Amino acid sequence: MTFATGFCIMRRVKKNKEKFFGRDAELAQLNGLWPKGTASLVTCRGRRRIGKSTLIEEFARRSDARFLKLEGLRPKPGMTERDQLAFFAAKLSAQTGCERTPPSDWYSAFVRLDRELGGRGRMVVLLDEISWMAHYSLTFPEILKNAWDDLFKKHRNLVLVLCGSVSSWIRDAIVQSKAYVGRRSLDMVVGELPPCECVKFWGRKAARTDPREIIDVLSVTGGVPRYLEEVDPSLSAIDNIRRLCFMPRSLLREDFDDMFGDVITEQTRLSASVLRTFLDGSKTAAEVAEALKIERGGDITAVIENLSEAGFLAEAGRINPETGRELRERRFRLRDNYARFYLKCVEPNKRVIDDGAFTFASLSELEGYDALMGLAFENLVQNNYRLLVPYLHLDGLVITSAGSYLRRAAKGSRGRKGCQIDLLIQTRRAICVVEVKRMREIGRDIIDEVDRKVRAIKRPNGFSAKTALVYDGHLSPVASADGYFDAIVPFSRLLGLQK
Repeated sequence: MTFATGFCIMRRVKKNKEKFFGRDAELAQLNGLWPKGTASLVTCRGRRRIGKSTLIEEFARRSDARFLKLEGLRPKPGMTERDQLAFFAAKLSAQTGCERTPPSDWYSAFVRLDRELGGRGRMVVLLDEISWMAHYSLTFPEILKNAWDDLFKKHRNLVLVLCGSVSSWIRDAIVQSKAYVGRRSLDMVVGELPPCECVKFWGRKAARTDPREIIDVLSVTGGVPRYLEEVDPSLSAIDNIRRLCFMPRSLLREDFDDMFGDVITEQTRLSASVLRTFLDGSKTAAEVAEALKIERGGDITAVIENLSEAGFLAEAGRINPETGRELRERRFRLRDNYARFYLKCVEPNKRVIDDGAFTFASLSELEGYDALMGLAFENLVQNNYRLLVPYLHLDGLVITSAGSYLRRAAKGSRGRKGCQIDLLIQTRRAICVVEVKRMREIGRDIIDEVDRKVRAIKRPNGFSAKTALVYDGHLSPVASADGYFDAIVPFSRLLGLQK
């Protein structure tokens, strides 16, 4: 690698550092690979825009390692494997000065890459959007495996990262492939940033910003770094959301279609229909099939699994709190706040937005806004339930299940009543009913509401029940002083804005 090329790469990595927040656990996992003294093969997957590539670049920067990034081209009509190979050669040449002539096949491409990995220092190689790279080659995974065995694993200071947004491809072709058994050192799934890291995108202005303003923005962006980079801390939540979502060609007006088409590569039409069934609450596969008026089968289950792998859906609680056994039917929820906001508020207004004619004075003018923000707030809490564990005095205990819980009412007037819990955290000897509430005024009636839910669950012998309230709004002093809740946590505390 020439000095000029290396300087260019390092300068780009340092520039990314300006808004690089969090990821301490992921960096610690990656740093733990160096002491092995042998080459490491890493898979890195997660939602688009979540910062996978940036994470690997930051890892290389902090490790003072040489860094090469090679990526696939987005497949499109008329493209061939030769185009992918030519792009691979061009990227490698630009970073190392090696020959630019397209190799004849993928093994030859990897041989060329191997020639550039000499030297004693640490080396990080990122094969990014690897499913695109492999799109026109059925044998790509096997060729890469052979290149690892024959070439790459001989470099003791090498970390080779296979990265991409089509998580289902990485799962099927690499993670769950018998060909790669015993070869991978780490499988990393990169998730959203926790709220206390998200708030850092507001910089020094965070302390002067009403937490509700930040929560409004996170209810649209979630903890997705790429979206948060575009937040202007000097603007209000409504102005940020208007600028990001409701202007022609704005980032969050455009991103959903690109993202969805990139990560859902099979049955895109059915996948989109399935995703929409989750907009207003959690569902089982049977309920999805019923909502779509189609027969339940393997296609529905496969689509739900792929939507989960892509980061759109998440499984609700696994354990029935009344039996201590796994639920007979798995229930899923829409975990991606941006996807819900786009499908509910942006997509129906695309034509008006693109004409530059979509205006509103306040967010509450958007149809169904209050219910939408309520679900988004629940999502923020559910996605970050581990942050609550210290407040619930569950440190050191094994969490057997965490998620929303829904028990349908039994048929007939004498049947059991239904029960819906925003977040139910279960350990081997206790359940914790967490009420998630976002209201301007939260009165004492919240206690009666939660108590009914606790009493509705017939716990197994030896199980205790805890209660918690996570809220945004003004909590009545009577409710906070009652002593009913084992923990009361304002969401501003999870943002790091309140001790």
